[in-house]
Amino acid sequence: MQGKHLFEYAVIRLVPRVEREEFINVGVVICCKRQNFIQCQIHLDKEKVLMLDSEADFDLFRNYLDSFEKICKGENPENPISLQDAASRFRWLTAIRSSMLQTSRPHSGFSLDLEESLASLMKEYVL
Repeated sequence: MQGKHLFEYAVIRLVPRVEREEFINVGVVICCKRQNFIQCQIHLDKEKVLMLDSEADFDLFRNYLDSFEKICKGENPENPISLQDAASRFRWLTAIRSSMLQTSRPHSGFSLDLEESLASLMKEYVL
């Protein structure tokens, strides 16, 4: 990819107990409409989750995170959202919702290398 690309990103948050509104950052999703690029990275830190919910259901969380990744990659043919273009999938994934898996509001930036920007954002906000 040559030149700077305008991109949007959001931090992926896990909210183990929605009624408490506490969350941990578990990943980042990045999208560049012009490049039809969308990608996410996820890291579930069990120790952090257990600090918020000692009875956490990690199988449930992993299922939610796996579904998020499949939609991001467009790999779930049973889900019509997965079949949409990158920008539409990004909009759907970052829509405001009250569930165990949420995202921050989208932010924008410029990048020469979108994958490198994703890694940098992941390091800054999650790891």
